[in-house]
This record gives sequence, structure tokens and C-alpha cells, in this order.
Amino acid sequence: QVQLVESGGGLVQPGGSLRLSCAASGPTLNYYAIGWFRQAPGKEREGLSCISKNGGGSYYSDSVEGRFTISRDNAKNLVSLQMNSLKPEDTAVYYCKAVHFQNKYWGQGTQVTVSS
Repeated sequence: QVQLVESGGGLVQPGGSLRLSCAASGPTLNYYAIGWFRQAPGKEREGLSCISKNGGGSYYSDSVEGRFTISRDNAKNLVSLQMNSLKPEDTAVYYCKAVHFQNKYWGQGTQVTVSS
């Protein structure tokens, strides 16, 4: 079973940057596609970005395209989300998710607050 732990969240001013990390323990992440999601208060969980098992393919939602960059280091069992040009509407709890066929695992989330 994969255990995921997100980190790197915090308070940042509009226009600022944060780098989120998703660290995995247990089986290697090599077998898993990884996605980043977020959930703001009163809203549904939103898919933001995902990356293929070997890092060769990635996807971004319209809301973060051009501002966020997903990357992974399978040797370190680590997936990152670089977030630039942050906006107040990016405020949410951010989660990573590992998927391999029917096996799906979530982290506990990390809070990102964008405010002046």
C-alpha cells in the first residue's frame, strides 16, 4: 500500500510561488500515475494536473495551465507541483493521488492560502 504525504503549503501573497511535494512510502511510485487536486471550502474537489508513470506525459487543467508545473523523481519517490503567479482563487487544500489500475491512494492534503 502506498502512503502519500504532501508538504510545502502555506501562506503566500498574490503573484507569489510555492512548491508542493508529494512524498511516497511503501511500494515505489514507478508504477503509479500521480495527480494533483485541490478543494476549496464549499466547492468540489478539482483535478489540476497529472503525470504519467515515467514522467513522459502530463496534463493541466485550464485553471492552472501555464502557471503550474508537475514533475516527478521516481528515484526519490517524489512528485512536485511548482505553482507560480498564484491568485487568491488558488486558495484550497491540495492533495496528491496515486493511481495504478484499480489501486488509488490519497494523501492527507496541504493548505495553500493566497492572500495579501
